[in-house]
Amino acid sequence: MTRARGTAPRRLFLDRAARIVVGAGGFAIIASILGILVFILHEVGPLASKARVRVETTRATDSPALALLTDEHREIVATLDDAGRVVARRLASGEETATAQLPLGPSGRIAGPAIVSGNVFAVGTDDGRVILQRVETAATFADGVRHVDATLPAAEVLAVDPAGRPIVRLSARQEPSGEGATVAALTSDGTLVVLRETSTTNAMTGEVTRDDSRSSLPAPPGTEILLLDTDAVNLYAGTADGSVRWWRLDAAGLRDPLSSAGGGAAITALESLLGDRSLVVGRSDGSIEVWFPLRRGTDRSLQKVRTFPARDAAIVAIAPTPRGKGFFALDAKGGLDLLYSTSSRVLWTGTAPVEGASAIAFAPKSDGAVVAGSHAVASLAVKNPHPEVGLAALFGKIWYEGYEGPEYAWQSSSGTEDFEPKLSLTPLLFGTLKGTVYSLLLAVPLGVLSAMYASQFLAPSLKRFVKPAVEIMASLPSVVLGFLAGLWLAPLLERVLPSIALMVVALPLLTIGAGWGWEKATRRLGWRLPDGAELLGFVAVLVLGAWACLRVGTSLPGFTLSSLGVPYDQRNAVVVGIAMGFAVIPIIFAIAEDAFSNVPRSLVSGSLALGASRWQTVTRVVLPTASPGIFAAVMVGFGRAIGETMIVLMATGNTPILDWSPFNGFRTLSANIATEIPEAPVGGTLYRTLFLAALLLFVLTFTVNTVAELVRQRLRRKYSSL
Repeated sequence: MTRARGTAPRRLFLDRAARIVVGAGGFAIIASILGILVFILHEVGPLASKARVRVETTRATDSPALALLTDEHREIVATLDDAGRVVARRLASGEETATAQLPLGPSGRIAGPAIVSGNVFAVGTDDGRVILQRVETAATFADGVRHVDATLPAAEVLAVDPAGRPIVRLSARQEPSGEGATVAALTSDGTLVVLRETSTTNAMTGEVTRDDSRSSLPAPPGTEILLLDTDAVNLYAGTADGSVRWWRLDAAGLRDPLSSAGGGAAITALESLLGDRSLVVGRSDGSIEVWFPLRRGTDRSLQKVRTFPARDAAIVAIAPTPRGKGFFALDAKGGLDLLYSTSSRVLWTGTAPVEGASAIAFAPKSDGAVVAGSHAVASLAVKNPHPEVGLAALFGKIWYEGYEGPEYAWQSSSGTEDFEPKLSLTPLLFGTLKGTVYSLLLAVPLGVLSAMYASQFLAPSLKRFVKPAVEIMASLPSVVLGFLAGLWLAPLLERVLPSIALMVVALPLLTIGAGWGWEKATRRLGWRLPDGAELLGFVAVLVLGAWACLRVGTSLPGFTLSSLGVPYDQRNAVVVGIAMGFAVIPIIFAIAEDAFSNVPRSLVSGSLALGASRWQTVTRVVLPTASPGIFAAVMVGFGRAIGETMIVLMATGNTPILDWSPFNGFRTLSANIATEIPEAPVGGTLYRTLFLAALLLFVLTFTVNTVAELVRQRLRRKYSSL
């Protein structure tokens, strides 16, 4: 009798070590995924942060300021009072660094409202003149300390109205060089005068030649405010009846208004946002609106596109930011709002820090502002890193500047600084689903049916070669598939796609006919052929059928445009469907074939023994039993397709459009990230929006996989009793 020996200590140690290593590996994978999720959330989180406005400094003034401006560092503030006195003072100490007295008319008072155009104060007088006072600031550094100084050059005086009538309303634009200016002024008798002055300096002699042109016409009744755009080619007027008038200025001067729109409460404030494509209208009832000048063919009109929540009092001042589509709105009761046009967001709401607030101006860097009251000015620090984004801007329809209506659009950058970012993720989500659907339309039928055939019908001697050959296709780099799809398949498909569409119908019919004919022939003629020989016949039929379809095919672009009126892009969803389907088929095939092969042979044998045919056994016994594995194969293929980057990047054209047409391109979330992230400034709005796209992709994949696992477990329990 031999004594049972216990398990060797070495084996126990190895078993215990293996459990620890496997457990640590699983924990490391989970921790890595959670770490990636936490990092993505950390980068996306600041998009939800609110704007903050903080009072930095408040300084007393001798008299109320009609207008004010500041330098980019908010160290100097220049104010203009109703007596025509311009004062530049330091905000930190209150020290006056420069002063100037404007040469006003006989009354010694400003006849109309003072305005600010860039770094220039403009005022009208009671004798028909307009005075432009430039404020220049310069920063110097000594021992690493910044010092900002302000200077007030001699004022430029323009005789706008030769008749000497008082100027009651005006708008002015001066060239950055100071050698030209355009002024639109309303005189006391209701005449609208536009003066355009140009100056040319002779480079050889230094002689300055001045030229001016003047035009006039009757102003609309009740004109309350005038506004020239930055280039002085468009003139707008707000009236007491709430309408906005629009004129176009050219070399001939002022012409009849292009359009008149609106109505309601009187317009009390009117400003243009960066780029001069959007007008912000403030009314006496506290309402704030954004208008666009639209052009449809030869028709030009103004269209109200946005309305913000109304304030409790009339809007007295609007200050647009120099670096975006945001603006401050100040009402008569001192209420102050920070708003953003594109996203239609109210970023911040508060109260002006000075009593009797009547004027406000943004700093050139948009990181602060200055507010003037009855006897004080205050400096505000503004922290507003991501005003462009919001639920409406990211997922809703937005009416962008220059568009004929609200649209979903993605366009993150442009060649000009006044560009309005378009960051809608909707077309990217749509493109992701579109590419996935078109690829699965090809991959799922071919992958599942080929796995069924290889597992249940193919001769074992051939299966030993076919299965490894198909599975090795999964090792092909996606960049190679994308390269071939974009540079070889797309031009080829453009010529033969009608033939391929014909193959979709003809080849299945030929296959069915060939199978029926093969069965009849073998039965009648009594042929005895080795297993798998029928494969050669099917291949011959398919090759001949494909050749015949190619012979009768026509050029697709001409065919679709002439017959169906369907536009065709060379890099489209069909190209991506074929290329990405080629990448997904091996994955679906491998998993589905294992699911078919793992069906117990007893079930198959029992079905055949009861008299069922091979096809009946496969469709009614094998297929339901293998359905959990087949579903898992499809879901894994779905995840592979939804996260694919290189194929869709190289073969779609990357056009972010909402269109299910198979002949148009699209842009996916993953391809968009790969395209945009190299150029996105770290920490900027685009950078964080791309991480939001990655988060959406992460959540979408996680949700699909979770639902797939739940469905798979349910199917497994349902068919476990077979």
